[in-house]
Amino acid sequence: MPRIFHDLDEIEAALDQEMGPTDWLTVDQPRIDAFADATGDHQWIHVDTARAAAGPYGGTIAHGYLTLSLIPGFGERLFTLAAGSGRVNYGVNRARFPAPVPSGSRVRAVARFVDLRRTPAGAALTVRYTLGIDKGAKPACVAETVTLILPARDTTFPETGRRPT
Repeated sequence: MPRIFHDLDEIEAALDQEMGPTDWLTVDQPRIDAFADATGDHQWIHVDTARAAAGPYGGTIAHGYLTLSLIPGFGERLFTLAAGSGRVNYGVNRARFPAPVPSGSRVRAVARFVDLRRTPAGAALTVRYTLGIDKGAKPACVAETVTLILPARDTTFPETGRRPT
């Protein structure tokens, strides 16, 4: 069950606390092939099983960006941001891929809120994700994402000028 954060104070109180891990997710060849088709990245190390079998990893591996793209799904399993009027992806500060993800591997994630900056546009929440590989010595991905939590809409009642309590 994901942890729910209702306001910025709850998020701030959770800074530096680890959430997770998630359940395991298998990254199989059909997922890798679908990602290759969606992005146009058909490099042999990802999609040519015969050639990759003789390559440096003994088989195909997931694209680094495929591994990175798993983060939103893992995030939904770990926490829900119910603060503000909406949330938008603001970017990625840093992403590294210390270990390859061989086809058929299982990965899972832990997350940690590492920074919350309040700005006029909203609150910028930085979350560090670490995606581990089953039986792997190194993580598959370590990335810091930034989510902009948009300010709550003005809920002042026009006829009274007061906010609900």
